[in-house]
Amino acid sequence: MSTQAPATAAGSPAPTDTAPTDAAPTPMTHREILEALSGLLLAMFVAMLSSTVVTNALPRIVTDLNGSQSGYTWVVVSTLLAMTATTPIWGKLADLFSKKMLVQSALVIYTIGSLISAFAPSMGVLIGGRVVQGLGVGGLTALVQVVIASMVSPRERGRYSGYIGAVFATATVSGPLIGGLVVDSPLGWRGCFFVGLPFAVLAFYVLQRRLHLPVVRREVSIDYLGATLIVGGVSSLLIWVSLAGSSFAWASATTAVLLTLGVALIAAALYVESRVALDPVIPLRLFKDRTTALATLASVMVGVAMFGATVYLSQYFQLARGMSPTEAGLMSIAMVGGLLVSSIVSGRVISSTGIWKRWLVGGLVLVVVGLSLLSTIDADTPLVLVGVFMALVGIGLGSTMQNLVLAVQNNTSAQDMGAASSVVAFFRSLGGSVGVSVLGAVLSTQVAGTVRTGLAEMGVTDTGHESSSIPDLAALPAPIRDLYEHAFGTAVGHIFLVAVPFAILALVCVLFIKEVPLRTTLSDAAEPLGPKSPEASAAGPIEAHAGGATVPVPAARQSPAGNA
Repeated sequence: MSTQAPATAAGSPAPTDTAPTDAAPTPMTHREILEALSGLLLAMFVAMLSSTVVTNALPRIVTDLNGSQSGYTWVVVSTLLAMTATTPIWGKLADLFSKKMLVQSALVIYTIGSLISAFAPSMGVLIGGRVVQGLGVGGLTALVQVVIASMVSPRERGRYSGYIGAVFATATVSGPLIGGLVVDSPLGWRGCFFVGLPFAVLAFYVLQRRLHLPVVRREVSIDYLGATLIVGGVSSLLIWVSLAGSSFAWASATTAVLLTLGVALIAAALYVESRVALDPVIPLRLFKDRTTALATLASVMVGVAMFGATVYLSQYFQLARGMSPTEAGLMSIAMVGGLLVSSIVSGRVISSTGIWKRWLVGGLVLVVVGLSLLSTIDADTPLVLVGVFMALVGIGLGSTMQNLVLAVQNNTSAQDMGAASSVVAFFRSLGGSVGVSVLGAVLSTQVAGTVRTGLAEMGVTDTGHESSSIPDLAALPAPIRDLYEHAFGTAVGHIFLVAVPFAILALVCVLFIKEVPLRTTLSDAAEPLGPKSPEASAAGPIEAHAGGATVPVPAARQSPAGNA
């Protein structure tokens, strides 16, 4: 059973020290949930906007700062990497400390990163600022799901997950449009990093006024060693994947060092999480549940397909089709419109029926079909067809992303809700980081090869820049500009083809998930996942804090360790 006291609505008296502890938790009303949700959705909007608003500015940014295709990739990967590495840490902290304070802290970190990025004088500083942004975005991504899970039962969560999907879609639609308009305005690309700041301030204020949750207090054992090993292992592997083939050869001493270091750190992290840590960042016992294990693997594959493939669509529209940033932003409506509709519809239907697996299966079928069709595009494909293909992918992703989290939360006890929710987000972000890195390397290699071959056939030996860099197409002679457009158009189609097998594997994982009817309460655990370690079980008494009062939770009322 949940160790948290009932949520206290705004203006309600806080429970006293003598409040009965064996009464059932009082559910929040729909109005109270919506009031709290307004701030959470603003925070989610900020997190999504941080990625989407800069999408159409990337070609201009890389050109202005004299970057290359690898620089383009790392402006995206740096944020994803920081978000990926810290998501499980934020989720674990949510099981130990005030969720409200953590969300607000994530907003402050995001703001600092945005200011660093806005004033960056070079690609190195910009990438550093994006890392700081990613630290905040990791918190927002993990914590919004955790807070909603602490307020709403799994059966009703579908409706609110639909709202999250709608915000995701809105940020994805408005972000490229806003970013394109800002880039084309006198503010230039630096203005893109100021756009999210008013929303962050507003979200901070609304959360302070409207979000009222009990605070769990218990003996804390933060797994610093495990967190460090996870961050180091993931970072080493992503650096290797993204830079191999461009900065150094795939078969080289640098490859051997990075690959060995990454694998060794991940192996050490697994040992620490399973044998050493009293309160691990990623509780490996969660994966004893088949739904959690398969949904997590599917999330990795969805991350590869979603982040890895779609992040390069803006580059396709601007460099292969000659569009402005604003026009490229308008083209994104096709994909995000489908995502908006399917996320809202699937969420509401799931809440009314309690049946969710068919939406995951159908959504991933559409993702596979949409990516397969997008793999056929080139610089001459009719834009109407490109839009239809994008819409199919959007509809599929809208039915998939939030519902994978919902399936895991339904099989998880309240005491592990933060860790379990963040694990799914962590592996989806990890898949996205790997996808962006791998597909970016594929894109860079293919474009450079096509350009070199084409220039050799033209008899051109010096164009003033490297073939792997992103040029200002408007400044190039028409024949060379056409060559670059053809190279980017063909290469983007090929990276969608590379993404298809990952989507197919996600579909296979979902087919083997056992559908469990959604719970209608916050406190019922679905299945035991096995006992926790004795040290973790003996963590000590748990106290729930609501307002200014402290309510001890007797041992008999605590969730059995290991329920999930």
